[in-house]
Amino acid sequence: MGPTATPGTGAELARRYYTDVVAPLLLGRHPGLRYAAGRLGGGSDVLGLDDEISRDHDWGLRLTLLVPADEVALVDALLGEGLPDRFAGLPTRFALTRDPAVRHRVEVSTPGEFARARLGIAPDRDLQPADWLLLTGQSVLEVTAGPVFADTQGELTALRRRLAWYPDDVWLHVVAADWARLGEELPFVGRAGHRGDDLGSRVIAARLVGVLMHLGCLLERRWPPYPKWLGTVLGRLPGVGAVRPDLPGALTSALTAATWEERQDALCRAAEMLFEVQRCAGLPCGAGPATEPFFDRPYRGVRAGVAAALRDAVTDPRVRRLPPGVGSVEQWVDNVEVLTAPERRAALARALAGVT
Repeated sequence: MGPTATPGTGAELARRYYTDVVAPLLLGRHPGLRYAAGRLGGGSDVLGLDDEISRDHDWGLRLTLLVPADEVALVDALLGEGLPDRFAGLPTRFALTRDPAVRHRVEVSTPGEFARARLGIAPDRDLQPADWLLLTGQSVLEVTAGPVFADTQGELTALRRRLAWYPDDVWLHVVAADWARLGEELPFVGRAGHRGDDLGSRVIAARLVGVLMHLGCLLERRWPPYPKWLGTVLGRLPGVGAVRPDLPGALTSALTAATWEERQDALCRAAEMLFEVQRCAGLPCGAGPATEPFFDRPYRGVRAGVAAALRDAVTDPRVRRLPPGVGSVEQWVDNVEVLTAPERRAALARALAGVT
């Protein structure tokens, strides 16, 4: 069924699959069905970043259908029975890395359950500050980034709108946390190198480049994706590109510098660039530059007033009670097995809070 030439991206393929196959089958049997359809969830094609390499696994005829709870089993069975074997030269039934069963890959769920499976929290209630801090950028993007082809009731659209970005005070909190993270270790790039530990200096610098990249996304109100796409997304941020297009070059210099002095200088240049982006975004900066001498040593640190100005602007008492410098889950843990598992993020948060 359908032409054999595949389109250039997974999103284009998903749109054609929905329009030419899934929608006619679904609405032919249930013309009054309330539903939303799109290419959501995991996969580089959800972010619009897939290429020919992406097609070696978990890429193909994939969709998400969100329907009322009492229709989930019926719709899934209908698709299992009614879908053709192939479309656009590709099989409609295939295995995934985490699911070896050969079956159709139209994910059928309710809007609430679909979002909860990605986020780890119930999205149909007012989110508290602690809820926002349990979200990773990638988990939110799996709900909000992919193309939506239909939303008859607007429920998915409303959900994506609620998840568009942090509340302002939580935003201030996580931006301040990245500056605090940078401030904790920036002087150590020089200290380790000064002591002859060039490897240790490089490792610290690389970690801080990651912090600065994360900060760049936060300042642009852009959910940071999975790390393998972070550099690609950073290079496409319109605000960074307009204000400091040389930021990627400074970050690259920090990674490739031969001496700790050059490494430190590149990191400080990148920090000052992002500080300029922060001013342009209208966020508090306080007086002075982003970095300053670290006591009387030949190293640089982050000016204490940078994070303080952001925290002082927070008015929500719930956010003001949060521990400064900790931020969101992806700012205080880098274990992939935690970050990619909503239930583990929630369990870890409960453990840290002393909740049994």
